[in-house]
Amino acid sequence: MDTGQIIILLIVLAAVAAAAYVAWTAMRRQSLRRRFGPEYDRAVAEHDTRTDAERDLRDRERRHAELELRELSPQDHAQFVVRWHALQSHFIDAPADAVGEADELVRDLITARGYPADDDEEQLAQLSVDHAATLASYREAKEIADRNSRGEAGTEDLRVAVVRYRELVAQLLGEDPVPANPTPAADRDTAAAATPRRDEEVHA
Repeated sequence: MDTGQIIILLIVLAAVAAAAYVAWTAMRRQSLRRRFGPEYDRAVAEHDTRTDAERDLRDRERRHAELELRELSPQDHAQFVVRWHALQSHFIDAPADAVGEADELVRDLITARGYPADDDEEQLAQLSVDHAATLASYREAKEIADRNSRGEAGTEDLRVAVVRYRELVAQLLGEDPVPANPTPAADRDTAAAATPRRDEEVHA
């Protein structure tokens, strides 16, 4: 093989390697887009380059793999369902208080599932790996809850917040919509004691 043929072979090999790298990068990008959905676009907007954003998302996946996530026990599941329907009924008379209760319930539920509890940003980052589809709703609900704590949210804002919280609650409970009543027989007394007499709920 003469020098010219060697050069041509090296050029071909370099082109094949470049094409393979481009294809591999595209596959990784598509995988991140599928997993993170709108959170992918949010990360790109928050970083200087798309490469930096994708590095951050892959780092979230790495940290998420180190979490010890857990399913709720039947009793805990039933108690969260009861608490949810109680605050929805409470919304009729005290919407501002109900939003505060919804925020507290969601925080408790997130912690019960094993997500970080002491760092809001890290909590959102970890939730984005499994619950990217509803994370935008959760962000919106938290923003309204913050305005509510300052007395700056109207009744319609508060209704929207409860609806947005409900989306994440359903995902974390593994049932969408949130079930009407706890199902385990052992928790029927708990449900009967905690469920309000009024049947009204917040409607989307």
